[in-house]
Amino acid sequence: MIRRSEMKRHQIKAKQMLEQAGIVIRDDESIEIAELGLNEFEITGLSLVVYVNTDRYCGKELVLFPNQTCPEHRHPPVGQDPGKMETFRCRWGEVYLYVEGPREKSIRATIPKGSEPYYTVFHEIVLKPGQQHTIPPNTLHWFQAGPEGAIVTEFSSTSRDEFDIFTDPRIKRIPEVLEDEI
Repeated sequence: MIRRSEMKRHQIKAKQMLEQAGIVIRDDESIEIAELGLNEFEITGLSLVVYVNTDRYCGKELVLFPNQTCPEHRHPPVGQDPGKMETFRCRWGEVYLYVEGPREKSIRATIPKGSEPYYTVFHEIVLKPGQQHTIPPNTLHWFQAGPEGAIVTEFSSTSRDEFDIFTDPRIKRIPEVLEDEI
């Protein structure tokens, strides 16, 4: 759950990061706050700008505050669709991406306290500006911004966020927004 005033504060911070990176967001484009229902947005969550999402493809900006984590999840098949395939291209900052594969002996990211059992993949890919990685459909993955934050452009097949499967059963992809009392 997130208060409307808190959501607006995070949207302003995300827009400032985008501006700092030289990424222009039009006035008619909105910044979505994915609070994920854990009440710890600056630790676990992310901000998104969806440019386009059709039945064929999708383009987004993912804004992560310093050390913020998007928790482990996968994009499963939906009907005849095998699931979302996505390419992450780091535009600003540094992002630590974890996917299925050989486990690293140590990782750069810090798993959020109390959520350790819900992180199971530890093959690390470090993305710096200009570097990218493609994640196949239905692949477990999670990612965390470096100490300065990160902005990642996502190019993907159709995004159906409501079908994403998170390893942590406490997560709610669509946030509940509480109106501030007047």
